[in-house]
Amino acid sequence: MATPNRTLTEAGDSSGTARPSLFERLAQVSYRRKWWALVGWVVVLLAVSMGSQAVGDDYHNDFGLPGTDSQKALNVLQDRAPSQAGATVTIVLEADGGLTAAQTRERVESMLAQVKKEPHVVSVVSPYDNRQAVSKDGTIGYVSVALDKQSEDIPTEDAQKIIDTAQKAETAGLRAELSGDPVRAAQGEDSGSAEGIGILAALVILVLLFGSLFAAVLPVAIALFAVGTTLGLIILASHVATIANFTAPLMMLVGLGVGIDYALLVFSRYRSELFAGTDRKAATVKAIDTAGRTVFFAGCTVIVALLGLVVLGLGSLQGVAVAVALTVLLTMIASLTLLPALLGIFGGRIEKQVRRRVEKGRRADGERWGRWTAAVQRRAWAAALVPTALLAALSLPALDMRLGFADAGTDDTSTTTRQAYDLLAEGFGPGFNGPLIVVAEGDSAAASQARAALEDTKGVAAALPPQSSGDDLSTIVVFPTSAPQDAATNDLVGELRDGVLPSVARETDATFLVGGSTASAEDFSDAVANRLPAFIAVVVGLSMLLLLLVFRSILIPLKAAVLNLLSVGVAMGVMTLVFQSGALGIEKGPIEAYVPVMIFAIVFGLSMDYEVFLLSRMHEEWERSKDAALAIRQGLATTGQVVTAAGAIMIVVFGAFMFSGDRMLMQFGFGLAVAVFVDAVVIRCLILPAVMHLFGRYAWWLPGGLARRLPRVAIEHS
Repeated sequence: MATPNRTLTEAGDSSGTARPSLFERLAQVSYRRKWWALVGWVVVLLAVSMGSQAVGDDYHNDFGLPGTDSQKALNVLQDRAPSQAGATVTIVLEADGGLTAAQTRERVESMLAQVKKEPHVVSVVSPYDNRQAVSKDGTIGYVSVALDKQSEDIPTEDAQKIIDTAQKAETAGLRAELSGDPVRAAQGEDSGSAEGIGILAALVILVLLFGSLFAAVLPVAIALFAVGTTLGLIILASHVATIANFTAPLMMLVGLGVGIDYALLVFSRYRSELFAGTDRKAATVKAIDTAGRTVFFAGCTVIVALLGLVVLGLGSLQGVAVAVALTVLLTMIASLTLLPALLGIFGGRIEKQVRRRVEKGRRADGERWGRWTAAVQRRAWAAALVPTALLAALSLPALDMRLGFADAGTDDTSTTTRQAYDLLAEGFGPGFNGPLIVVAEGDSAAASQARAALEDTKGVAAALPPQSSGDDLSTIVVFPTSAPQDAATNDLVGELRDGVLPSVARETDATFLVGGSTASAEDFSDAVANRLPAFIAVVVGLSMLLLLLVFRSILIPLKAAVLNLLSVGVAMGVMTLVFQSGALGIEKGPIEAYVPVMIFAIVFGLSMDYEVFLLSRMHEEWERSKDAALAIRQGLATTGQVVTAAGAIMIVVFGAFMFSGDRMLMQFGFGLAVAVFVDAVVIRCLILPAVMHLFGRYAWWLPGGLARRLPRVAIEHS
């Protein structure tokens, strides 16, 4: 096992003749050249910020999945019928006196003439030219506006022009609402207020923790430097790589939480060293050489897990994963370089505050945490089994989790897309909001036979006559009886692909592909679900290997894997109850397909953060005393306050995104907040000390043969 930490007796010097570690040297350089380090970060931040503002962003979503039916259908249309491959916008009209009234018709047709002139508009199909586009009572109708590009390629300002032109036609008796992916993108919510709420809440917690606004600002400053720099880099990278338009709020969400968390761990160790009487420079070096190592290992775990998403082959996740991984990397680097520099500059003020607390008889490490740990140890079996059973029960709803994508049906009721969605459902049925596009490659007789078979299929409300694109290519629009996000619609997609259309294909020697946005969402969800087990196995395996190398123990990695999976399971279960089942008054709908994998990657890294930070302090005491019970009490006494404070900051930063108005960000923030609460409060402060007490000395046991073969990767500098 690793030998105990050595004590720093002088600023930057170590006792004995051991060579300073890489972390010590990094801290010494940053502390000694503090102004250069600060100026360097400021210059980098200003440079990338000004550069990104000068060129602007070029975000681009990529939900393509090569090999799937929906992607094949899109490729066929793009190659052979490009006019049918672009995005569509639907203008939904409601007229109290009926759409055929003379004044209403004149106003609508004038508006449509203007829409035809807008950028990217290929064709406009009026309800007066399509009898099926008017409801039975004549009060609701829709206009199909075909665009020349996919939604992600339509600039927001051009989509907004179509919205403005259509809604100018509104009068007291005429209402115009719009739907379609370009419209949803144009009305996207701004999460800036959520970020502000999170930062303010984090500051309040830090002030309560440190008793000083000045000390509280340092961790927040580290996070803002890292997030600001990363955001500028991502904007620049969007011009040369595929970066999704939801990447920026996601990386800011993670960057603020992780950045404050990492800086807090290092800063707390620095203050504890000051409490122990160490001088400022030695305290800085010690903090980086201990808590900084924890930050480094935890950050690397998150980065590896996120980069693992790249190999899943899900285009829209790759850019997000790289961007969030870059955010974590820069927050880690800032905690190890910028924070020591700031401590060198402002350490005098912080030291005075600490000395005043010492003179008043206050302690850096709370005795209450020691008493709490002793109470948990006295009732170890109950403390381990009861909360574990409760958390397992909260995880069960995750077994019924249904992945998908939010559509206009989950938008806020005040948005034009939601109002258009409701009008279409009222006038034509719920399935009208998510039509399936069947691409038929064969003669007209085959397409007609397919349409007849589709109309006879249970779950199909209507199938429009085939629209020929020449060269034996036709498209059939199919309207389900159920809404796009209903499980019944997903089942219908499977039935058409596996039963109905293959039967027609065998009889006609034609080829049929089921596409459209609803089918694409189903394909993406299936791809995530199918690849998730392998991804989980890789992340869990790497995490266990890291803990095995660091703590040279068999039981600790196994325990960590189980507890980390439990925290993720609870997050998924509660998220399913809230967003899929509609608890807390949230609009019902599927869980966004890419949210679970992102949450899993990030939560596992954050769990490793707390695990390593807490266990490393336990390990220090174990190496000193060889008393397992004392090691647990001392470890939690010195880290419990920091872990719960870091968890509280994460919770408020992540939870603030419940106010963003964007369903994906709400799910992401809520899931992370729940996972961090369970991990930092329930698991680390209750279940973990109980389980470690039950393990006793065996918690640190490693077979001799394996110990000789494993390389030594110690958190503590020996």
